[in-house]
Amino acid sequence: MTITETSPDRAGSLSSPIGRRSFRPRIDSDTFGEASESVARFFGTARFLVIQTLLVAVWITLNVASPATRWDAYPFILLNLAFSTQAAYAAPFILLAQNRQDNRDRVQMTRDREVEERQRATTDYLAVELASLREAQGDVATRDYVDRALARELERLRLDLLADLRKGAHEG
Repeated sequence: MTITETSPDRAGSLSSPIGRRSFRPRIDSDTFGEASESVARFFGTARFLVIQTLLVAVWITLNVASPATRWDAYPFILLNLAFSTQAAYAAPFILLAQNRQDNRDRVQMTRDREVEERQRATTDYLAVELASLREAQGDVATRDYVDRALARELERLRLDLLADLRKGAHEG
């Protein structure tokens, strides 16, 4: 007896067999990525190094000092195996964390580029407007008038830039 796929019109019907079921676990890549970043961050702390150093010191002391507690004799093969296992798991966690950081950096660079393009377009617009203003005034626009107009436009541009940066900080 084989299990066949159900047709869409018979889905939910008890008269037809259910399609193939997958028993593979579903892993949420974002949750796993966040966990791997936490592990990678912990591996890079002084706290981890101190804890690991203390564990190694206790391990060696117990295995050298007392024959009764000796479970891993001098070449400390079990300790080496533990370090190898730790390294085998640490490397993929660190690589995954780096890949996620690269993705975040790429998104931030794209946002920065868009903001820069808008600033450049605004600057070009201001230059054209200033030129048309001078032409319309017969080249008699006063310095104070132009300074005030530029100050207003630059303040508007600064506020737009701050809003874009805040939006990017909230999204990132």
